[in-house]
Amino acid sequence: MKTRKKGLWLLLALALAGCAREKGIVDRGDYRIDTNHPARNAYSRVRMLVIHYTAASFERSMSLLVGPEVSVHYLLSQQPPVSGGKPLVWALVGEEKLAWHAGISYWRGYRGVNSVSVGIELENPGYREVNGVKVFYPFSDAQIQTLTRLARDIIRRNGIEPQNVVGHADVAPQRKDDPGPLFPWQALAQAGIGAWPDPARVAFYLNGRNPRQPVDTATLLALLARYGYDVKPDLTVQEQQRVIAAFQMHFRPENYDGQADAQTQAIAQALLEKYG
Repeated sequence: MKTRKKGLWLLLALALAGCAREKGIVDRGDYRIDTNHPARNAYSRVRMLVIHYTAASFERSMSLLVGPEVSVHYLLSQQPPVSGGKPLVWALVGEEKLAWHAGISYWRGYRGVNSVSVGIELENPGYREVNGVKVFYPFSDAQIQTLTRLARDIIRRNGIEPQNVVGHADVAPQRKDDPGPLFPWQALAQAGIGAWPDPARVAFYLNGRNPRQPVDTATLLALLARYGYDVKPDLTVQEQQRVIAAFQMHFRPENYDGQADAQTQAIAQALLEKYG
């Protein structure tokens, strides 16, 4: 009996030793990978989260986003369907892969934002023009609630900083308006998604001035460049206004006329103080 027990213990020990040797070994068919020695000098490809609207129906958006021209990591419908008691999100590209959602773009030193970002497209018509004025469409509560869950998860897993949660217009202000002035940036920031200035610090930097008091455009653009926007020295007046308007749509959506004023400057100063 003792000999039999000894034999069983020996077999168990050999099995455990085999398991120990196999730990961290991944079989890939024709070869095997040892993952037991991860390098410390490595980081996630993902540094930013970029939010878009599709400016098209869900069916049209899906057709475009799985086609040969453009792509995005996630697509949310206006009214997300429920699957298993939870809202459904379409994952079109794995986060570890590059998707073609931002185009020619720049943010905080990165030129070509696609290589360092995750993109989310929200089904939304975008805007219509009424007497030459862009009238934007709102987002549904269900869509924003689903976005909040998705964005929180992406930010947590990739360690994305608040100032790197941006809209397409922030990274490509000369070409894009999305997600537009009706996108609830402030509410999302309160939910832990993205940046927002402290009102008391905005008031401090405003320092009693009329919010619409004109300020030096070059000084304001220098602040926006420090925050992350693409401000080239040879921008035309119209291009300068596009950069300012993109910032205003994000942080002062009630007035995004692209004019350099005291309130816009104070918001930029408060953001730089808070986020650098």
